[in-house]
Amino acid sequence: MNILRWMGRTLRGSLRTAAVLTLLLLMIVGVTRVLPPQWTPLMFLRVYESVAEADPVGIERQWVPYEQVSPHFFRAVVAAEDGRFMQHDGIDWKAMEDAMRYNRMHKGKKVRGASTVSMQTAKNVFLWHGRNYVRKGLEAWFTLAIEHLWGKRRILEVYANVVEMGDGIYGVEAAARRYFGVSAADLTRRQAALIAAVLPNPRRWTPASPTAYINRRANWIQSRMGGVALPR
Repeated sequence: MNILRWMGRTLRGSLRTAAVLTLLLLMIVGVTRVLPPQWTPLMFLRVYESVAEADPVGIERQWVPYEQVSPHFFRAVVAAEDGRFMQHDGIDWKAMEDAMRYNRMHKGKKVRGASTVSMQTAKNVFLWHGRNYVRKGLEAWFTLAIEHLWGKRRILEVYANVVEMGDGIYGVEAAARRYFGVSAADLTRRQAALIAAVLPNPRRWTPASPTAYINRRANWIQSRMGGVALPR
C-alpha cells in the first residue's frame, strides 16, 4: 500500500507539473501572438558561433507588420516551402507520408523533408536546432499551438520577420534592403522569388548574385506563385 500511495503521489505531482508547464508555454505563445519576438535561439547561436570562430557577426533585422510586406514575398515563400499552407493544421501529414515513402525508395541519397512554414516558425521562435525526438516533439506541440492561437496570417508575419536570410541577416525587411536596396513592401515578384529560392541555405547562397541553380529554382517558384492563396 505504501508503494501504491507513493506511486499515486508521484503521478499526481507529475500531472500537476505537466499542467503548469503547459499553461506556461501557452502563455508564452499567447504573448507572442501580440508582441513581436525580439530574439530567437538561432540568432544567439549564430552570434556565439561567429565569436567562437573569431569572425563576429551581429544581428541585422527590422520588424515590419504583415501589411508592410509585399504579397509577392508571402506567395513566394508558400510556393517554395509549403504549397498546402492554407489547407493543413500546421503539420502536413500527406507531405510527411510522401517524404517517408520517397526516403525509403532513395536510401543513401538526399533526404526529403516535410517541414511546413508553421513548423519552421515554431522552431525558429521557440526552439533550438536539432534532430532529437524531444525537440521534434516540442516542435509539433508549438506548431499546433501557434496554428490555433495565432492563425495563418500571424504565422506568416512572424516567419517573415525572424527567418534567417544570410550571415547576421534576419527577416524580409533586412534582406530586401541588403540585397535589393528596397523595402519589403516594394519587392517585385522576381526579387521575392529569388529570396525564397535561397531559404534552404541562405548562408551559402545570395539572392543578389544568384547561381544558375538559384535562377532555375526562382523560375519554378514564380511559376507556382499565381496559384497561392493568402490569409486575409
